[in-house]
Amino acid sequence: MQAAVTVTPARVPELLLGLATVRPVFLWGAPGIGKSSLVREFAESLGLECVSLLGTQLAPEDLIGVPQIRDGRSVFCPPEAIARDEPYCLFLDELNAATPDVQKAFYSLILDRRIGNYELPKGSIVIGAGNRSTDNALARPIASALVNRLTHVHLEVSAKDWLGWAATNDIHPWVLDHLTDRPDHLWSKPPKTEEPFSTPRSWHMLSDALCSFGPTLDEETLKVIAHGTLTPAHAVAFCGYVKIVRSRFGIEAILKGEARWPNRVEDRDLLYYLAESFRGRLVKELPTSKEHASANGRQTAYRAKSLLVQLAEISVEVAQSVIASDEDGNPVLPAWFLVEAARDMPRLVEARR
Repeated sequence: MQAAVTVTPARVPELLLGLATVRPVFLWGAPGIGKSSLVREFAESLGLECVSLLGTQLAPEDLIGVPQIRDGRSVFCPPEAIARDEPYCLFLDELNAATPDVQKAFYSLILDRRIGNYELPKGSIVIGAGNRSTDNALARPIASALVNRLTHVHLEVSAKDWLGWAATNDIHPWVLDHLTDRPDHLWSKPPKTEEPFSTPRSWHMLSDALCSFGPTLDEETLKVIAHGTLTPAHAVAFCGYVKIVRSRFGIEAILKGEARWPNRVEDRDLLYYLAESFRGRLVKELPTSKEHASANGRQTAYRAKSLLVQLAEISVEVAQSVIASDEDGNPVLPAWFLVEAARDMPRLVEARR
């Protein structure tokens, strides 16, 4: 299902309060962005126990129950997890990953809040969640009859929301500080190949690992756990950031001329990270038009070209990444600066072709 309108995590509790208390709701979103946590926290805010059922681990009889003979008639007895006396939050996680038979078994429970003779206690709420087929996750088509029984809310990642949550939930300072500087690294689109990718959940996993190893964590182990949880490019950038924290290198020192680009082979991850920081600084500080540039703006451009030359002497590839276009092929830096960079350093342009 494609999203026409998306919401950030901060808006979900408000929406669920108005929607889930009267009708079933389905939360759509990519893996690892916090759908399950949001539902559990919402249920807790209402004082309701959250009972989670995983669609991928259910069979139809797990919902309908097994028949018993009472007074000469068969009666289906729903499972204890569902048949409760007190109101609760029934969370149908990975609902759209369930088989068609299981999805069909949910019809009456979702719309009529009933299974056989059992009816959910008044005050109970039903919330489903699942990944989209475009996320390379296990997802099956949902029948129109089930789609029409739910109100659909599409969740998007918000670095602002996550960083606000992380600040009060014991997330490791390295993770918090790095993502404050590079919020675009919080999430990446799930790859088509089997490899780790960055999500709020994977950054939380990395934070837990960092806390577990403690301050004596060595560089090689850091690489293992970073590359085991994050998108490869994000893992390299994070390792570079940690090396900066632990060393004398820093983009500020390089910009001021107090330090040079690191040129050891073992510092290549640090070099990539500093180049990314340099690119981000140029995006913020270079004026769109050279004619309207202030004295500081012109000085920044002059210094930037000098630093690009120094960087290219170490690695043309890394220097080229500073002036590269975005994923859609659109220039990130001002056109006038790119023209001057091409004129002064033609080998960078040749490397892009």
